[in-house]
Amino acid sequence: VGERDEHGRIREVVYRVNEIFWSLQGEGFWTGTPMVFVRLSGCNLSCPFCDTDHSAFREMQADEIVAEALKYPCNRVCLTGGEPSLQVDDTLVEALHAAGFGIHIETNGTRALPEDIDWVPLSPKSRIVLEKADELKLVLSEGANPAAWESFPAAWHFLQPCDNGGSTNVEETIDYIKRHPAWRLSLQTHKLLGIR
Repeated sequence: VGERDEHGRIREVVYRVNEIFWSLQGEGFWTGTPMVFVRLSGCNLSCPFCDTDHSAFREMQADEIVAEALKYPCNRVCLTGGEPSLQVDDTLVEALHAAGFGIHIETNGTRALPEDIDWVPLSPKSRIVLEKADELKLVLSEGANPAAWESFPAAWHFLQPCDNGGSTNVEETIDYIKRHPAWRLSLQTHKLLGIR
């Protein structure tokens, strides 16, 4: 599996991987579930509240990513970033599925996704191209408008307090959810527990 070069030869796809680690999902519907996280480098947005340094990377091929993920006793992989849709393609999805993994992709929704992703958590922060998601996870940051997202086609709608370097708007988020019960609270439990 791979792309072809200008001479028709198969060329292996290379992905810029920031890190691969095993932990528990800390946010949204799958909170508390063991997952292998494949953090890809790079993002097409620059959010002031972003808490992830994803700039460093090593180049890996799909089979190398799969081999690393298989080191852990887990059958779910979460592709994250940065913005993983900048790199994730059918080659990587097929390789992970062939190894028996269910695939989650945490995306800002500004780019189309490959087919056959098993679970799509969408965290919109700009204009999006996705028309649906499994869960919508909105950070209640300055300028966020939850009402505009309430009818977005997703099975679950989560509202998450914004962490501005240790200061959060938890009370404001809880108050909003109490008045708008279409939303559920999502906390960054990995931060609360001190895990990755």
